[in-house]
Formats: sequence, structure tokens, C-alpha cells
Amino acid sequence: MAEISAKLVKDLRDKTGAGMMDCKKALKENDGDIEKSIEWLRQKGIASASKKEGRVAAEGIIGQYIHTGDRIGVLVEVNCETDFVARRDEFKALVRDIAMQIAACPNVEYVKSDEIPADIIAKEKSIEMGRDDLANKPEAMREKIAEGRIQKRLKELSLMDQPYIKDQNISVEELVKQTISQLGENIQVRRFVRFVLGEGIEKQEVDFAAEVAAQAGRNNPTPDEESPAEAEAKPESGVSAVIRVGNVTVSVEEAEAKPESSASGTAKKKKKK
Repeated sequence: MAEISAKLVKDLRDKTGAGMMDCKKALKENDGDIEKSIEWLRQKGIASASKKEGRVAAEGIIGQYIHTGDRIGVLVEVNCETDFVARRDEFKALVRDIAMQIAACPNVEYVKSDEIPADIIAKEKSIEMGRDDLANKPEAMREKIAEGRIQKRLKELSLMDQPYIKDQNISVEELVKQTISQLGENIQVRRFVRFVLGEGIEKQEVDFAAEVAAQAGRNNPTPDEESPAEAEAKPESGVSAVIRVGNVTVSVEEAEAKPESSASGTAKKKKKK
């Protein structure tokens, strides 16, 4: 592979208006050949897109995407320069694809990495510098490794840096640039919001099996249990039924316990008479 010099990258950038990294990538893909690199950039829709990025984009549409099952929803505002382009099917398709991309990327929080607040970056740096695997490394090496990890993390938070879900070979930023080249206007993703059903609500965990079992137990008491009506009808413990014969009072328990004694006593009374 031919060596890609800074001068070669600058020459390609001056001719196409593409970004420095796009030019470097194009040259690498084409072994440093300027003409082939220009053609490559044009095919990717990048060659003319960068020249349009500074123009005001105040028109556009707000697109939406509701994922299957109606549990995830996205609203996204994408701007262009004229209402004419905003009505074109190609622009609307781009907005739908971007909304779908946001729904598929739960970690994405910002449109571009340069929008990430400084305090978030500082927090990420603090986390990376404090990792155990860097503890015994020289300070300069720790800084370099941590910086690489931080940049990777920032890209995870950035929509434009995500691999496009329908073509993993390009990023969302490259997708937008292709559409800019196709429609001839500056296009900017301005803002988005992602909704997840129930997000932020503290949910009560319910054991449905235990609840059903408990309900069945209330409806079908065990043999050891009594209904209120049965408890009321049953005599209190320790109270016996009483039989009164003439002047003699005998409990049921005594009568059952001494049947022979009771019978002989009655016979003796009859003999005396």
C-alpha cells in the first residue's frame, strides 16, 4: 500500500471539499491514487457534501418510528434548506431510517460527539484512569490508553458515529452525506428523543403463582380449618350434654362411661318397690 502523506490528503481535500478523515480513507482504499479517490468519494456521496455543511438548514420534518410491539418510540428532527427537499421521498426515507437507527441504539444520547458536555468527558476519563489494568503502567502510557478508550466510549454515545443498521460498512454520518450529495442541500440531524414504555417508573414485582395459590387456599379451606358457621354450631370444648330423669341428673359422658352401673341402680329401685 502506498504511503499516504499529509500533502496528498490536503490535495484531495482541496479538490473535493471532503473531510480530512474521509480523504485519508479514500486514498487508502485506492492506494494513493487521487483520481480514483475522487471517484470513490463521489460514489459515497461525500465529495460535494462537505461544501454544503456550512449552509443554513431551517426547513425539514419531524419524523417518528414506533417499534414492533409499541414499546419503543422515537421522534427526530432533521433539517434541510428548502421545503421542496423536505417533501421529497428520498428525504423522508432518510428521516425514517435515522429514527429507526435511534430506536436500535439504546446507548446513543447525542447527535454528534462534539455535543457531549465536558463534565461527561471528564467523568469518563476519571473512570478509565482508575481502572486496575492501568495501575502499574507509566503515566504517559496510561494517558494514551485512557484517551483511546474515552474516544471509543464517546462514539458509542454519538448517533452520527454509529454503523448504519442497513449497511454496516458506512456510518450514519456517511449516510447523511450521501443524501446531501443526492439532493444537493445541506441536511442536519438537529435533535431526537427516545421513549421506552415504563422507563423511569418503579415497578412492583408480583409473584403471580403465589397469589393464585393464596386465592385458591381462601376459596378451599383445608380439613383443619372451619368456616364461621361450623365453629358457631359446634359445642364449646369441655361442655357435655345433660339428661334429667326425675330427680336424677346424669351427663352424657357419665352415662356412656357407666352404663352397667346405671342399669343395676334402676333394677334395685324396682325391687324395693
